[in-house]
Amino acid sequence: MGDEAAGKPPVVILREETNVTSGTAVQEKLIAAARVFADLLRPTYGPRGLDKMLYKTDGTTAVTNDGAKIVAELMVKHPAAKMFVAMAESQENSCGDGVTGTLLLSSELLLEAGRLLQKGLHPLTVIEGYNQANAIAQDTISKQAVACTATTLQEVALTSLTGKGAEGAAPTLSEMIVRALETVDGDPDSITMHKTNTGSLSDSKLLNGIVVRRRVLLDSLPSNIDDAKVATINGDIAPRKQIRDAEIEIEETAQLDAFLAAEEATRDTLTETLIASGANVFLCSGTVDKGLLHRLMRSGCFVAGEFDDRELRNASLATGSRIIEHLADISSEDIGQAGRMVAERRAATDQVEDMIRLESCPEPKVVTCEVGGANSLAAEEAIRAIHDALRSTGLAMRTDRLVDGGGAVHMACALSIREAAEHEAGRNRLAMEAFARALEIIPTTLALNAGTDALDRILELRAAHRNGQSGAGITADGKVGPTGAKEAAACLESAINSATETCASMLRIDQVVSARGD
Repeated sequence: MGDEAAGKPPVVILREETNVTSGTAVQEKLIAAARVFADLLRPTYGPRGLDKMLYKTDGTTAVTNDGAKIVAELMVKHPAAKMFVAMAESQENSCGDGVTGTLLLSSELLLEAGRLLQKGLHPLTVIEGYNQANAIAQDTISKQAVACTATTLQEVALTSLTGKGAEGAAPTLSEMIVRALETVDGDPDSITMHKTNTGSLSDSKLLNGIVVRRRVLLDSLPSNIDDAKVATINGDIAPRKQIRDAEIEIEETAQLDAFLAAEEATRDTLTETLIASGANVFLCSGTVDKGLLHRLMRSGCFVAGEFDDRELRNASLATGSRIIEHLADISSEDIGQAGRMVAERRAATDQVEDMIRLESCPEPKVVTCEVGGANSLAAEEAIRAIHDALRSTGLAMRTDRLVDGGGAVHMACALSIREAAEHEAGRNRLAMEAFARALEIIPTTLALNAGTDALDRILELRAAHRNGQSGAGITADGKVGPTGAKEAAACLESAINSATETCASMLRIDQVVSARGD
């Protein structure tokens, strides 16, 4: 048999250019990706974090220290790095904040795991120890969580805004954020953003209504209507069109006049129906018939068209109107209310500059944060910061659970895990201790970015927690003490859980097969 097999060619399953990586080299690849992400994001973390300038392939630039924005703009090729990107997206979608902390923790967990694997621990042993430590951390966070108050909610917003471009106007913005969330029952998706491109960030304000960029159809339309009665229409404001094609043979001029008079009568009837509903502001998603536009204008009504579905829905929710599908069915019950409608006409450019505002709505389900700032890049960064603050503060408001920030809870979790590891007899203990060390990367990074000695601060922080100072963390100037920072407990729970799951998924990989050969 040996002689017969010797002359046969080897069986080829993979292409020649395929590269297969096995053994410790796999872990080295994963750890290299983790280290790159950690080094990239570490300088942006905390109140002393710096910004990154992103220069994109289309020539546009963005200046930000928002971890979600940085990760989203990176053109990631490495498969392990793509897992980090997916984790960042998951954290952003579920909590709206804490992306940078999640990525730093996951990277540190993987680096610690690499050291344990070099000592001979099996990957599944490390995973099992990490899962045990994660359960202890979740329990510790639950024990430390406290209920929200109006003051602490504002501290959550301040914490989220600190260290970002909007920090200079943080007191004004945090107050606006809490008022906006209280108006819409803690739902951040019911809050829209609008850049005014004027003034400064401190001039930002909350509008109980909406702002829409749409061209004003006629200069003769009213610019200001107090006590506006708003109708929202999904479709055209125009007479009903014939579905079938038809040819009409006209033999006399009188017949043509009668035909045109019938069309005008239809417009008159439709105008009377619309005005009889009591509305004086008509917003639609389609086009507006010129004849109806002039008739409504002469009756003192304002008309705007070509709203997209989201804008029309927001107008309906802000004013309390019911979206109408058929003009003939409109009634007074379908009409919403706004304290004031303002149409601002601006000089024509290549973009739509006219603005339609619905203000002072009595019971809005959608509100607008008007963000000031003449610098467009700064305003965009402020909007990103406000968006994160809205999501994290809204999460805290809905769950009614808060914990201390500044690395205080991370240190408390690390100490709890170390105490539990003392009672563990197996090799899992090493993984649990590694998990505790990884959690300390958060206060370590805060101390490093504040320009202080990280080792000294970590030792001080451990001692402070051992002595019963459970709220102690790393302050903005790099000292150990009460930070005043607050964050949603659910956000921190999600961050630690996501980091653990991502690290566990990567540790299960024992071979990388690349069809491209890289």
